[in-house]
Amino acid sequence: MSHTVHEKKKLLARVRRIRGQVEAIERALEEESGCETVMHRIAGVRGAVNGLMSEVLEDHVRTHLVDAGSESGAEDAREQLIDVLRSYIK
Repeated sequence: MSHTVHEKKKLLARVRRIRGQVEAIERALEEESGCETVMHRIAGVRGAVNGLMSEVLEDHVRTHLVDAGSESGAEDAREQLIDVLRSYIK
């Protein structure tokens, strides 16, 4: 079973917040808001999507790439991979 099923409620809540942010961009464009306002909202959406991707990737690494019962060396490798992914996504 996929780890996203276990986190379904939390992930869907994040997606719904992102949808609200995208709708705010649409409203800002319809209302002819200033470029600064529109760019600020776009940056917020980008950050939210990156955060969602980071969470799903981290859960994937923890759940599927390294056995939970493996040696501490594998644990260190897993944490290093997660750190790299986090910094890459930002």
